[in-house]
Amino acid sequence: MKKPLLIMPPMALLPGLVQAEEAALNGANTAWILTSTALVLFMTLPGLALFYGGLVRTKNVLSVLMQCFAIAGAASIIWLVFGYSIAFGEGNAWIGDFSKVMMAGVGRDSLSGDIPESLFMLFQMTFAVITPALIIGGYAERMKFSSMLLFSCIWLVVVYSPITHWVWGGGWLQQMGLFDFAGGVVVHITAGVAALVAAVVLGPRKGFPTTAMPPHNMTMTVTGAGMLWVGWFGFNGGSALAANGDAAMAMLSTHISAAAGAMTWSFIEWKRFGKPSVLGAVTGMVAGLGTITPASGFVGPGGALIIGLLAGGVCFTATQYIKRVLKIDDSLDVFPVHGIGGIMGTLLAGVLSSTELGVFSGFGFADGIESMGGQFWVQFVGVTVGIVFTAVGTYLILKLVALMTNGLRVSEEQEVEGLDIVSHEESGYNY
Repeated sequence: MKKPLLIMPPMALLPGLVQAEEAALNGANTAWILTSTALVLFMTLPGLALFYGGLVRTKNVLSVLMQCFAIAGAASIIWLVFGYSIAFGEGNAWIGDFSKVMMAGVGRDSLSGDIPESLFMLFQMTFAVITPALIIGGYAERMKFSSMLLFSCIWLVVVYSPITHWVWGGGWLQQMGLFDFAGGVVVHITAGVAALVAAVVLGPRKGFPTTAMPPHNMTMTVTGAGMLWVGWFGFNGGSALAANGDAAMAMLSTHISAAAGAMTWSFIEWKRFGKPSVLGAVTGMVAGLGTITPASGFVGPGGALIIGLLAGGVCFTATQYIKRVLKIDDSLDVFPVHGIGGIMGTLLAGVLSSTELGVFSGFGFADGIESMGGQFWVQFVGVTVGIVFTAVGTYLILKLVALMTNGLRVSEEQEVEGLDIVSHEESGYNY
């Protein structure tokens, strides 16, 4: 099989790799990535924090908000000290090096492409923040704060940073030609699989699945979901690393997929249960966003519409199967939404971007694909490696953290009382 031509998305530019024609700082590109960086951080704080916070019970709302804030702080420091260097240091095909520890050798005028390398590092830091924060949904309402923080820090170094290097930092998957524009493998598959493994290792919440555990504040959840939708423009559009047509098309594709995901999920609920729920609409929207992420720079609005429609239907089915059939308490549906969405979107990036679609070839833009089958194989390898490496790494890290913190879970009595009081001696609501 002839290897497909490698199409290098702007995200894949290595720090310090300055092309001759791009040696000068580009003010427009810099301004856009500055804006995108703020938008991606906005996705975690406050977007994801409010989205997750509203989905848990009243007694645990502060614990979720605190977990998001703590991960944001810890991940940022780790990324500065050595996470960025492991992911984007020159290294080899498997791992970066320590040449950029504490941003060594990176000055005010250092460039990555035609933007400051400090900005590229900061933009990537926001991805390193939101990915372990997404995993919170798998172990919500039952994990010790100390265990959560230690797990997140180790996971960022052992799982996230190496996979980032493989896909975006010059590693072997990038060399194969994997299409992952903004994080199908790097963010959504890793977070989804890790959440599923955490849910299985920790076991279900007390009362699951017989006791109803509805969201305590849907207003908070919808507010957070809206922030995620807006922030995702920076997540995907910013991954072009330029203010150009690639960024604009990525944003358009992102919006169409989110809209299609929300409407599809709503219509399915309307048909099955008689009424469309608000929770279903916002969950479908997130499914559409997560699924389009790896393909957003390679497909047009037609491809995005297909991806969004599939995301709403497939991810809805997955949520029902995980909880009702397998009875796995992935509390906030991280794997069926982000994991399944990331898998599907990464695979479809190799199909809907192909010029072999004939009359539908306008759905995609990766004109360098020589063979749809060849590109699909590359995508399949990337998905498989992401799943296996994340699953094994997450399981081992959880077992190690359990030994270091004398167990991962709070006691049954503490779980009944709620993590807000148990972990933080505070209450989200004072009646």
